[in-house]
Amino acid sequence: MKMQIKEFAKLTGVSVRTLHYYDEIELLKPAFVDTQNGYRFYDENSLERMQEILFYRELDFELKSISDILSSPNYNKRKALAEQRKLLILKKERLERIIDALDGATKGKITMKAFDNSDYETVRKQYENEAKQRFGSTDAYKEHAEKTANYTADKWQEVNDGLMSVLAKFAECMSNGYTADSIEAQVLVKELQNHITENYYTCTNEILAGLGQMYIADERFKNNIDKHTPGTAEFVSKAIEIYCK
Repeated sequence: MKMQIKEFAKLTGVSVRTLHYYDEIELLKPAFVDTQNGYRFYDENSLERMQEILFYRELDFELKSISDILSSPNYNKRKALAEQRKLLILKKERLERIIDALDGATKGKITMKAFDNSDYETVRKQYENEAKQRFGSTDAYKEHAEKTANYTADKWQEVNDGLMSVLAKFAECMSNGYTADSIEAQVLVKELQNHITENYYTCTNEILAGLGQMYIADERFKNNIDKHTPGTAEFVSKAIEIYCK
């Protein structure tokens, strides 16, 4: 599925202007941009990402917090959804109390406790802080923030294109019959590690191993890598595992 930005905006209920802003702050990048006319296109992974963003927006999270959480290599979608459900239930219970208070008001009854939102705010803030701390306090995150602080849109495009170029080489390597433990594949792992270190943050073998696992555990990453050739994500993950051992 491929959608232009206006179609994607209509489907998600988010304005085109907002999508441009999300692209600018790296919260939601288009699946790809037509280099000839600059048109932005979105896909199924974009929809999944937008749904996660909207869940957090419904819970009053700031965009910066959402970006930090979703960018974390430790992000656990299943756990996040469970926590979001708890918060939405608290929000629902408050709305039900307000509706009851409204019904009572028609009969002359005054109930101020219905407007108390402290339980929800306490849990929401606690969850937000815990989620951000999983990644936000790490040296890798701090280095990433400093290194990319002055990246322009063109620089981001260059860096991300470079990353996709390395992953495309993995797909070609696999298609040519090389195995994950081959010299050819291992050289590409080193190239990938160097690219991340030069452009994002120092990619130690420990971090690299975690990325390799994420490439197959997170459907967004897996589907994006497999755009080159189905099975590429698994191939990259295996090559990284061998390299790090």
